[in-house]
Amino acid sequence: MKDVAARAGVGLKTVSRVVNGEPGVLPGTAALVQQAIDELGFRRNDSARQLRTGRTAGIGLVMEDVADPFYSLLNGAVEEVARAHGSLVFTASSEDDPRRESELALALCSRRVDGLIMVPAAEDHTYLLPEIDAGLALVFADRPPVGLAADTVLVDNAEGARKGVAHLLAHGHRRIGYIGDSSRIYTSTERLSGYRRAMADAGAPVDESWIALGPSDQARVGDALDHLLDPRREHPITALFTGNNRLTVAVLRELGERQRAQQVTGVPTPGGTPGLALVGFDDFELADLLTPAITVVAQDPAGLGRTSAQLLFARLEGDTSPPRRIVLPTVLVPRGSGELPPPPDNA
Repeated sequence: MKDVAARAGVGLKTVSRVVNGEPGVLPGTAALVQQAIDELGFRRNDSARQLRTGRTAGIGLVMEDVADPFYSLLNGAVEEVARAHGSLVFTASSEDDPRRESELALALCSRRVDGLIMVPAAEDHTYLLPEIDAGLALVFADRPPVGLAADTVLVDNAEGARKGVAHLLAHGHRRIGYIGDSSRIYTSTERLSGYRRAMADAGAPVDESWIALGPSDQARVGDALDHLLDPRREHPITALFTGNNRLTVAVLRELGERQRAQQVTGVPTPGGTPGLALVGFDDFELADLLTPAITVVAQDPAGLGRTSAQLLFARLEGDTSPPRRIVLPTVLVPRGSGELPPPPDNA
């Protein structure tokens, strides 16, 4: 800063004001300081700034998988809000592993981020209590914390799933299968409850063999479809509700492979004949370009990230009100796959 001040012919305080975007500097003087900064390659020392202000101008974001399109949109919205507050975002993927989550969260805390937004994987978050006591601002997104009270932003998963299944019921289906995520995940449990509520409201009994929960990998989804579409069933399902976008894509890929195999061999294959009605929870890229286009229950990952970040920065700016719980709505998007009627002999 002394070098910049000497080059520009101003005092240190003037350089400080320009660097930190503070008022009180004439435009011409600010231009001289900026020119000196550019010529000398000056960069502010953020470590020294942290010692002076107690803030790092950085927040942490821990979520399941940064490569997932859902979390990518959430991340982008958090970055947008952080940028408006002059802050950086340090993002990490927990891979839905509770141990990995705690390692990442505590590592970010040890680097003294100003606040933390988490999509939790753990079933106990009391390990964060010392950090909260030390002043950490904390917001949970998509899933609630366990063992502590903190700001939380959720999606109305149960109501969204209820709407999706009710849509299939309204088009004549009564035997509706459900492929969902692991039962230990909050969103999966909520969506399954919405499925059950829709069926109960319609007076449609649920055969527990119609429900398949587990990982989102292709092999597991293939096994689930084998079970749900078994031709030996007296009354096979006529429609399917999938619990997230990865499951929906896995189902579509599996059904497509079976249809192609049946066309080549001429041998009937479970799922090889088009016509299974489908509604998926979560929108996904190209869903509207398939044939038929995929009916979805769309949530707003950007809204989830934006709301979470706004809550976090409100806390950083002095909001001391009790922890808030915000629930965002979903929207049913009919496109074709969820409007297919059941076969006449299977209604």
